[in-house]
Amino acid sequence: MSTPLVSVSYVSTAAESFDDAALTALLAQSRASNHEHDLTGMLLYRRGRFFQVLEGSQDAVDELMTKIRCDPRHTDVRVLLTEQLDERRFSEWTMGYEPIGVPSSPPPEGFRDTFADLESDDDDASIRAVRELTVWFRARTTVDA
Repeated sequence: MSTPLVSVSYVSTAAESFDDAALTALLAQSRASNHEHDLTGMLLYRRGRFFQVLEGSQDAVDELMTKIRCDPRHTDVRVLLTEQLDERRFSEWTMGYEPIGVPSSPPPEGFRDTFADLESDDDDASIRAVRELTVWFRARTTVDA
């Protein structure tokens, strides 16, 4: 019998700004750890904010979330969505990552320029935003692959 899969989506604030070298180190560490614990997911970083989706067994996800909450590189960790999965959405990535640059001109109307809508007090809006970002990431990385 296989272990049920769960997915946790959260946002957090970086305690200090991450440059490319710091993000590369974080990704290398995350990918190795996630491989060891059979976790998959995705990570977005923009303007000092992280958005991450983790998926795996309940125990493995809970253990990692405990570590993340205690990690001095993160503050304001907020779980947006926890859900049971029938199958992994990010099975090919121990930690998929997409750099999101900062535009030099104002974004078009309706464009997500920050993760602010993920942190709304409206739980339904946050869940919709999580699902939109998840679909966007999967579609973008499939096209780019």
